[in-house]
Amino acid sequence: MNIALRLKRNIKLEQHPLRLLLYMEWILFGISIIIMNLPPSRHMEAYNNINPTLLILSISIFGAMGLRLPNGNQLSKLIYILVELLLIVFANIGAGFGIGFAPGLLLIVVIRSILILQFTGSVLVACFVWVCCVFTINAIKIPLKTPPPPEMLQGGNINDIVWIAKLNFVLLFSLVLIFVLLLVNALFAELQSRQQLALAHERLREYALRIEDQATLQERNRIAREIHDALGHSLTAQSIQLENALVYLESNLEKAKGFLLEARQLSANVLQEVRYSVATLHSDPLQGKSLDAAIKLLIVDFQSRMQITPDYSLRGNLSIPHELNGTVYRIIQEALTNISKHSKATEVKIDIQATTDSFCLRVEDNGIGFDPKENTTGFGLKGMQERTSALGGQFYITSKPQGGCHLMALFPSH
Repeated sequence: MNIALRLKRNIKLEQHPLRLLLYMEWILFGISIIIMNLPPSRHMEAYNNINPTLLILSISIFGAMGLRLPNGNQLSKLIYILVELLLIVFANIGAGFGIGFAPGLLLIVVIRSILILQFTGSVLVACFVWVCCVFTINAIKIPLKTPPPPEMLQGGNINDIVWIAKLNFVLLFSLVLIFVLLLVNALFAELQSRQQLALAHERLREYALRIEDQATLQERNRIAREIHDALGHSLTAQSIQLENALVYLESNLEKAKGFLLEARQLSANVLQEVRYSVATLHSDPLQGKSLDAAIKLLIVDFQSRMQITPDYSLRGNLSIPHELNGTVYRIIQEALTNISKHSKATEVKIDIQATTDSFCLRVEDNGIGFDPKENTTGFGLKGMQERTSALGGQFYITSKPQGGCHLMALFPSH
């Protein structure tokens, strides 16, 4: 009982994979049925009585087995082939030919073996089928009711003529068997190639969708960084100017008016950036200026807002890729924005060192600092890290409460 259940689990059936081969099976199937139901020749005597029930039942089961093929382990496939051969023997007995194998049905067994076994296995089945056919042909005896006329023998022996006929049939069956083996293998190999190509196409489509999703996510992050860096910087500067205006509103109206006018100008700049945000997201943040000139403008703007003059130094050659220029500019811009918003620093240092092998940016301040392990949600710091990583660089941050902050971005120069 356990063996039967285990065998049932191992035998998994699937539909016939190639309709053309199924149609070929039906043609061979029909030819075999016609041959097995032909009336005996008037010179031959049937070896056994015809059993229509056994013949029809065996043929029906054999034909139905071709609609579903095993897809389990090798044992289940071997049992499948042995059952087919046994059904052919029963059909041969039911047709009154005795123990043997119908050649047409044997070709069907070879076709099915190609679909369920590897090439080596199908060749072994073909060799076994050929042996079965030779055994069947060799076992055939032709008892004649009356001897043939002498003119049919043409001076030869009846046994010689029968032997030559059997040999010709074996040779013909061998050629047909080889042709079927090669043809069906070629058709099935083409089917497998198409299935693998379709599978590869489906995997490529899924991979393209994943890449598209990742690209969309990266583009969203890039747009968010651009909005944060550009608009956030201007709005921070505007907020500082408004706070300065409130401080001097009662004591020095002229100075407060100057801060308000500058805040209004910043507001106009923010409005312009919002209106043209889509276009400016793809534009050069340096707006055609060199990196050194763009950094100096950032320093002038920072100085006007914070009354602090950063210590800026540049060493080495700045003949670096355009993408690196924009990234360095954005990192410095975000660092100065964070300093003006949070650090309460009185000293700021910006140092750039460019060599043939690397590009190093350092931004330091003596502000109140923070704990980097606790500050993990800051979008500005995360944006600087992502920008650095996108160009294959490394980003480091060192800070502690009341100990200032030190940022370093290290890029390969190529």
